[in-house]
Amino acid sequence: MRPLILAIYSVAILACGCAMAQPVRVLNVFNWSDYIDPKLLDDFEKETSIKVVYDTYDSNEALEAKLISGGAGFDLVFPSATFLVRQISSKLVQPIDRSRLRNREKISKELDQRLETYDPGARHSIVYMWFTTGLAINEEKVKARLGDLDVNTWDLVLNRDLLRKVSDCGVYFLDSAEDVFAIALWRNGLSIERSSASDLSKVSAQLTRLRPYIRKFHSSEYISALASGDACVALGWAGDSFQAQARAQEAGNGNKIIYKIPKEGTIMSMDVIAIPKDAKNVSEAYEFIDFLLRPEVAAKNTNLTKFANGVPESYPLVAPEIAQNPHIFPKEQQEGKLFLVGPLAPAVQRSITREWTRVKTGR
Repeated sequence: MRPLILAIYSVAILACGCAMAQPVRVLNVFNWSDYIDPKLLDDFEKETSIKVVYDTYDSNEALEAKLISGGAGFDLVFPSATFLVRQISSKLVQPIDRSRLRNREKISKELDQRLETYDPGARHSIVYMWFTTGLAINEEKVKARLGDLDVNTWDLVLNRDLLRKVSDCGVYFLDSAEDVFAIALWRNGLSIERSSASDLSKVSAQLTRLRPYIRKFHSSEYISALASGDACVALGWAGDSFQAQARAQEAGNGNKIIYKIPKEGTIMSMDVIAIPKDAKNVSEAYEFIDFLLRPEVAAKNTNLTKFANGVPESYPLVAPEIAQNPHIFPKEQQEGKLFLVGPLAPAVQRSITREWTRVKTGR
């Protein structure tokens, strides 16, 4: 009996050793700041035993620099659709096989059609969130400086005289050349896609004259600045602006933040999910994409981030004050005032990047 017992014991030890030797499954995610409900990462890890290594960035340029340099080691990234065009042409991202996604039918067909502008056939990406760019305003502080003047206009941040009057309470601009130039050109009756070097130079000069009255160019810090009262106006994104509103309410500090889509119209943008060409954990990436496409998961993401997601079945699960907010989910009557920024020619993109540097540095 003893040899048999020893044999059984040895097999048990070997089995245990094999189990212990199983490699830990990992997923490396690179996403925008404040762009997911952190609890969902814990839920995903508990459900799949996949360890999520999560890192963030604040600009498309920062993401693209990582992808170009190679060796970044990311398995999932979330570029803006306009930047995705360059990443596809440079073969920095790989095609996504939607047949591997059980929840592929839950993806918005309407957003997929819009995505065709940047990714023909929607072969390399899936819409993560969509949103507008507008004005986040501390009502009381701005009214104290401008009275009852209508502030539902881009003039608040693009008219030098008005901007100067609110500059003492803090004005932030997105550090996004594409957004700011597209809006400034639109206000002048021009299109960023068809802009000439002369058009860009003129807008750059206009923006440079505003520079002394802008406290900071940053694509996430304005959230906390608005919430704490360190900023009273921001040219920012809808979801971030409503996050600032929520944080101010939670703090009970009296800062009432509102968000407006200016009456002249604005950009509708999309951020997408993509898999880098050198991703090491592709199976894990597909599992996480499928997880994000569940209606209950997408709804939780929208409820926390205040950004509209790309899963229509989730909308009934979204908090009513968010789902019914026309600045987060624009209504049909607003659609005519929203425009997409199409793919930019490399020469135009280089000019915009160069001019943006001049605007931010003031020289």
